[in-house]
Amino acid sequence: MPQLTRRTANQAAALGAAGVAVPGFLSTAAAAVTSADWRDSGTTADVIVVGHGLAGLVAANEIAAMGKKVLLLDQEGEQSLGGQAFWSLGGLFFVDSVEQRLNLIKDSIELARQDWYGTAQFSRGVTSPLGEDYWAAKWAEAYLEFAHHEKRHWLQSLGMRWVPLVGWAERGGQLAHGPGNSVPRFHLTLGTGPGVVEPFEKRVRQHHAAGRIGFRFRHRVDGLVVEGGRVVGVQGKRLVPTTAPRGVKTSREVVGDFELRAEHVLVTSGGIGGNQDLVRQNWPDRLGTAPEHMVTGVPAHVDGRMIAITEQAGGRVVNADRMWHYVEGMRNWSPIWPEHGIRIIPGPSSFWFDGNGNRFPTPGIPGYDSLAQLRMIRQSGFDYSWFVLNQKIIEKEFVLSGSEQNRHLTNKNMVAFLAERQINGIQAEVKAFLDNGEDFVVADTVEDLARGMNDLVGSQRIDAQRLREQIEARDREIANSFTKDVQIQGIRNFSQNLGDSIVRTANPHRLLDEQHGPLIAIRLNILTRKSLGGLQTNLAGQVMGANGEPVPGLWAAGEVAGFGGGGVHGQGSLEGTFLGGCIFSGREAGRAIGRA
Repeated sequence: MPQLTRRTANQAAALGAAGVAVPGFLSTAAAAVTSADWRDSGTTADVIVVGHGLAGLVAANEIAAMGKKVLLLDQEGEQSLGGQAFWSLGGLFFVDSVEQRLNLIKDSIELARQDWYGTAQFSRGVTSPLGEDYWAAKWAEAYLEFAHHEKRHWLQSLGMRWVPLVGWAERGGQLAHGPGNSVPRFHLTLGTGPGVVEPFEKRVRQHHAAGRIGFRFRHRVDGLVVEGGRVVGVQGKRLVPTTAPRGVKTSREVVGDFELRAEHVLVTSGGIGGNQDLVRQNWPDRLGTAPEHMVTGVPAHVDGRMIAITEQAGGRVVNADRMWHYVEGMRNWSPIWPEHGIRIIPGPSSFWFDGNGNRFPTPGIPGYDSLAQLRMIRQSGFDYSWFVLNQKIIEKEFVLSGSEQNRHLTNKNMVAFLAERQINGIQAEVKAFLDNGEDFVVADTVEDLARGMNDLVGSQRIDAQRLREQIEARDREIANSFTKDVQIQGIRNFSQNLGDSIVRTANPHRLLDEQHGPLIAIRLNILTRKSLGGLQTNLAGQVMGANGEPVPGLWAAGEVAGFGGGGVHGQGSLEGTFLGGCIFSGREAGRAIGRA
């Protein structure tokens, strides 16, 4: 057989295109070159996917696996493949899982449904095809079935594994039919966020090598191309190449234009959490007035641009006022993106005070009800609140959200993670914030602690005597195994869960007991994170128009679609459902497009 060169293959491709018969081995070579050229410079495909985050990777893999060619676009560079999911802790929501049963947790689809709907509070036209919650509620039911039956087994088959201790997020603190998880359901992925991204990125790169997926990095979509009422492509600007590290804000310098065409366009571009102006613009009255000062929990490229762009092409945006922000944010002492904040994932023992030093009532208890707590903070008149704790609590209970804040788990080293907690007490990443973070005050006495809190915010709002009275009141309740203090009841309740008792809950003790000092106060900032509303989609992932019918050629998945249907979570989340929502909605849309 003669030696094959790229030049020979190109010539064969040209002859084939002209209708000239060529030998079989040359046809194979020509096809490979044509495929490679399409990956690098092709302007048409079967499908265009806008956004290379988790939902985009999942969908692109499903579409390519069914034999269709995909162009995967993003305004960021290759180093950001996987999007926000890379930075996550990697929590996933399962129902009646192997891990739950090993921890003697009794869960069921009926209990999960009760918790989901008690948290979601769907109320906007659930039974009307034009209602904002019509498709959202249908997605919720489909997702619950997925989380109960197929989700864990399918992800395990892709190579994912989980920490054997199940976390209890969003514990509610109200009645059984109210918001929150009745049982622990937060399954932490070994490898954290990168461990969730890894199997899908690997498969997408395999499809790229096989000529089924082409990457278009640094392609910013500015509009959808619509012809005859059908979305047929995208157009926008090519941005200057970047070598900036993942997460760092990149240049928006334009180096050219582009237009790409396809039979189907799938939008998986994420939410608005990196754009504080859009967050304030959509802030709901039910959460009080929008904060003047916030920290940002996602990179700057999570800017929400594609929501309005898709709406201009006929897509319907619903539930834009539903969003998910955390109240335990700290300014990152070593920031990666602008206004970078890190969330404390707290255990149940820290005191929680408003800006005037008044202890919050239920559900103002760490880990209970994020949106109710956000509402309480805004009603207090402040953009911030305070945790007050001691050394024993920070050592046993504090974990920070984010893959970069959990090196052992990100490296899939469970033994090192547990050993660090047992030997050193405080996790190294938490200690770094304690030593360097601007939101921390450490003192040996309540008086010195109050003085430091006042100095930090530049006002004399915290009265040391009042602070001491509230702490001593709870301390007196510790002596008995029973109590009227709801927070102490919760501490004892959570200790019944194996995961909490091992790594997340300090034994009940008096905060002012000197052997557990020093005292610590942490100023908590409101941290932007997720859009709960977005583009309304049917169960196939087709974007709906204002008339209640799908917009031809237009699809959406992930956060830009409210994680399914324009708001699968309703008004609030049970946690572990954001990554799962990206995976499920991306898979469903990808499979539907592959069949179309």
